[in-house]
Amino acid sequence: MSPTGYHDARFRTVADMLRGRADLQPEGVACVFLEFPAGEEIVEQTATYGGLHAWACRIAAGLRERHARGDRTVLLYPPGLEYIAAFFACQYAGVIAVPSYPPFSHRHVTQLLSLLDNARPRSVLSSRAVLDVARPALEKVLKARGKWEWLCTEDLEGSGAPDLRGGESPVSFHQYTSGSTSKPRGVVLSHENLLHNLHLIEECFGHHGGSRGVIWLPPYHDMGLIGGILQPVYAGFPVYLLSPLSFLKKPLRWLQVITKYRATTSGGPNFAYELCLRKVSPGERASLDLSSWDLAFSGAEPVQPSTLERFSRAFGPCGFDAKAFYPCYGLAESTLIVTGGSKAAPPRVTAFDSEALLQNEVRKREGGGDGGRPYAGCGTALEHGRVVIVHPASMTPCRPGVVGEIWVSGPSVASGYWDNPEEGRETFGAYLADTGEGPFLRTGDLGFFHEGELFVVGRLKDTIILRGRNVYPQDIEKTAEESHPGLRRGCNAAFAIDVQNENRVVLLQELEQDCVELEVALAENIRSSIRRAVAVNLGIQVHEVVLIRSNTLLKTTSGKIRRSACRTEYLSGNLETVPCGPGRG
Repeated sequence: MSPTGYHDARFRTVADMLRGRADLQPEGVACVFLEFPAGEEIVEQTATYGGLHAWACRIAAGLRERHARGDRTVLLYPPGLEYIAAFFACQYAGVIAVPSYPPFSHRHVTQLLSLLDNARPRSVLSSRAVLDVARPALEKVLKARGKWEWLCTEDLEGSGAPDLRGGESPVSFHQYTSGSTSKPRGVVLSHENLLHNLHLIEECFGHHGGSRGVIWLPPYHDMGLIGGILQPVYAGFPVYLLSPLSFLKKPLRWLQVITKYRATTSGGPNFAYELCLRKVSPGERASLDLSSWDLAFSGAEPVQPSTLERFSRAFGPCGFDAKAFYPCYGLAESTLIVTGGSKAAPPRVTAFDSEALLQNEVRKREGGGDGGRPYAGCGTALEHGRVVIVHPASMTPCRPGVVGEIWVSGPSVASGYWDNPEEGRETFGAYLADTGEGPFLRTGDLGFFHEGELFVVGRLKDTIILRGRNVYPQDIEKTAEESHPGLRRGCNAAFAIDVQNENRVVLLQELEQDCVELEVALAENIRSSIRRAVAVNLGIQVHEVVLIRSNTLLKTTSGKIRRSACRTEYLSGNLETVPCGPGRG
């Protein structure tokens, strides 16, 4: 039995997963990367288990010559097979992988600087195409920040495939969090953490060798890497990958790929389903067949019951079964998934009294209606795991029917943050004050159990206190975005500012893309609609509504709203607001 209390009889390490698949089914399809270079044409790049294993071995041989066991290398690749081969090469070579976005924008450069400062890697590993573009510009900025070797995948590959067994590091990789409330932090994930969580996903998603996956999520993020790339290798089924940009440019592609390859499992954050509702026309839906899709997971951000209902209604004629929706809860600090339900059961949506929730009390409201707020349940704690609702101040368990902070323990919980012991102790080393039980992971998320199922209501640090009432920004945002047809769903942020020693609410709201400039009267009409809806439905006055350009709201790589960063941008006056004038320009 492992120190964490969990042991996977099939695999000892992440490297064993690919090595084992290559031994048993070398010609089996591991992953297919899809590109869309000309309209609707799809170009496939396919990797078999045997081919991917041999490729990773060749890269690993070069890594071993330049790294000691346990060294770190930052992976800078666009989505694609080369990134996957490099990741597994690190597993074979005993090098700790640190996945990151290629720095092709100012925001990504800033994120990379923070990551490099903390990770202190031995090398940066990438493709020649990326390094030729990024390295010259980066070196000007990074010159004084540290010394590492720039390595190109193509230069590392040798002709042989040496036996690299037994050299793995206990740590598989560092998953840097997206920084929704702070600077990025490197979650230290061991092979045991990953194997346990991959086992949980396989079990609750019902995956097997006959499954087929489709994933567009960023491969640098936990859901895209662990759920989208490692899980298919673990369970032994093929996955069809497309880049996040391909999806965002044309959400229809996601559904077309599910149709073409008869995928059984796919998903993403709530905003992905909303984007399909907005961007896929009724005529385009007619060409889709989603009847094979039997598990549509939704996680990484609050699951909106209205999204589930509208998506099921819109795509039901395409064969989509509403029971396929699978709301779940997880976070990088616990590898990925924490809670989930039964695959065979439909999503559980329950309405609760809004006023009671403002006082952290849970009261079911029969039939919904005025004063009721529907929430989607996220299942129960999974095998070998424990979830407790805790009062964040007293650090004692909440009584049933009370909202508190979600605490988690189990084999999937990481050991801490890389080179950040103080914050690591605070986050990963919590103990219940009354019984001394622990350690627990403090998630920073607020939720409650109702009839055995977890419901998540918001983030502890994002909670707004108005005259003694706890207000969840998600409630304000959801109400606001439904108040006018010109507003983008899932693209707003509510937070508090101090006005004459009193908390007041500010809302940033993105407009649809065609709203480049607004007439003054229309802008005021939109603001009035938002204020009126929030006042009537929540009893809250919005101090200021700021209309901002499409695609400018600060979010994490998983689609979570960075409310703290949005507040900072607002206070510094750096927002890209929509200009208003007497007429359109």
